[in-house]
Amino acid sequence: MIFKVKRATYRHIGHKNVFLAAIFSIAAFFSGTSLALSLGESAPDFTLKSMTGENLNLAEQRGNIIVINFWASWCGPCRTEMPILQEFHNQYQDLGVAVWGVNVEQQNQAGLDYIQELGVDFPIFFDASNTISAAYNVEAMPTTVIIDRNGKVRSVFRGYQKGYEKKYAKVIKQLIRE
Repeated sequence: MIFKVKRATYRHIGHKNVFLAAIFSIAAFFSGTSLALSLGESAPDFTLKSMTGENLNLAEQRGNIIVINFWASWCGPCRTEMPILQEFHNQYQDLGVAVWGVNVEQQNQAGLDYIQELGVDFPIFFDASNTISAAYNVEAMPTTVIIDRNGKVRSVFRGYQKGYEKKYAKVIKQLIRE
């Protein structure tokens, strides 16, 4: 199978985004599975090592609400959103809500530098192979997935615009009440 990218599209969305889109498309083709992340279905399980060296497994987090944010240091909206995610972590962690950041870059030094600059203290993972990103059908940067206490996908937000934090808070508060 040959994947073609129109030249005009390539110029407008940037080299890194085209590269990520190609990786996700190829992963979908070879895995033989749909990359559609369906609301109400179980979130794809994964284990990754955090920046602190701790291995965290999603399935072991049952009973907690998990907010997973896929991001990259070169992504402007991701950089805008990261301090907001830190605020969510601070505000909701005592209520059983965990915020996890998954960096999708192959070279993660820029991501490390940015996280250290901000002083982010929620778990940050590096998905350099993009296997987790493919399983979650990450097609836009950032992508935020909110998972309920039973491990089910409850909301998916592709991209970030000012005001999305109100939508995140609404979903989180609803899940806390359930």
